[in-house]
Amino acid sequence: MRQKFMSFMRGRYGVDKLSNTLVWIAFALMIINIKAGSSLIYALSIALLIYAYYRMFSRQIGKRSRENEWYLSKTYKLRMKMLKTRDRAKLRKTHHIYKCPDCGQKVKVPRGRGKIEVTCPKCSMKFVKRS
Repeated sequence: MRQKFMSFMRGRYGVDKLSNTLVWIAFALMIINIKAGSSLIYALSIALLIYAYYRMFSRQIGKRSRENEWYLSKTYKLRMKMLKTRDRAKLRKTHHIYKCPDCGQKVKVPRGRGKIEVTCPKCSMKFVKRS
């Protein structure tokens, strides 16, 4: 069965970030539709699913690739902001982040060390903070 599917997908575009996002938006709209019961929301979610699967099974690889590149370029800032927020949330479990009072440079300090003297890597100013 797996071999048949691989044979079917040969020469087709497959899944990319845009198709993945379209499927997730359609899924979210279907959940919203359960509460709202709107035929417009239902139709929109089905249309998004159809378009996502059309893109996945398309043989126009160049065109689908350009669409995905356009999507990635338009969502770059948002995706990077989300990554930074996620990384900052992970970091806060083990470190404090302070700003240098002189130049505003962010300085990472490990938690649980008591009062320590922090030296700014940018301007070499020393300041005391609790970790």
